[in-house]
Amino acid sequence: MTAPIDASRCLSVVMPVYNEGRTVLEIIERVLAQPEVAELIIVNDCSSDDTWSVLQEIAPSDSRLRVFTHEVNQGKGAALRTGFSKATAPIVIVQDADLEYDPTEYPRLLRPILSGRADVVFGSRFLGAEAHRVLYYWHSVGNYFLTMLSNMLSNLNLTDMETCYKAFRREIIQQIRIEENRFGFEPEITAKVAHIKPSLRIYEVAVSYYGRTYEEGKKIGWRDGVSALIAILRYNLFRP
Repeated sequence: MTAPIDASRCLSVVMPVYNEGRTVLEIIERVLAQPEVAELIIVNDCSSDDTWSVLQEIAPSDSRLRVFTHEVNQGKGAALRTGFSKATAPIVIVQDADLEYDPTEYPRLLRPILSGRADVVFGSRFLGAEAHRVLYYWHSVGNYFLTMLSNMLSNLNLTDMETCYKAFRREIIQQIRIEENRFGFEPEITAKVAHIKPSLRIYEVAVSYYGRTYEEGKKIGWRDGVSALIAILRYNLFRP
């Protein structure tokens, strides 16, 4: 068992942001209200709305806020690649800026790592009885299929490979070279942590999910599903 980590300010939160001017201030407030947060690293992926100006205005208000921007839109994976490289706390977690995931649930994701039992923790939207907004049937079918295929090739038994909430020991995520620029990050990182030797200890915990409709700003579409399928095959079958 790995030595436990001190829970006080143990967490680097990495938040990729693209055109989230309506929600970014609220999610920043929620994240910084969590006592575990040592730093919030926000990477603006060349937003075309007022996101970047909002971030520049709020950045001086809290020393834990670190904001960066891409001059060209590259995608979520590229923003996370930048953010992970800047992290300094012992544990790193991904946080979307769209209010679909609740930062008050950080403790349940951190607990297996803080106790020295886990190296990586996935937050599952489909495990247990947490609140889950009812939305698109075919999205759930696609998610189930992609998770099942990922599990078959990685030999994991996850219930939610595509979840945003993934927490890592910092030395783990910073040793992985992230190649995907868009939503292919999820199957890529799942494959890569599954195949690291010696084997990592991967846990899964239940989290709530307050999903958005497309009218409310949801961005992922069927093309991203196809990209995820390709990424599952690529990073599980053709890894070095």
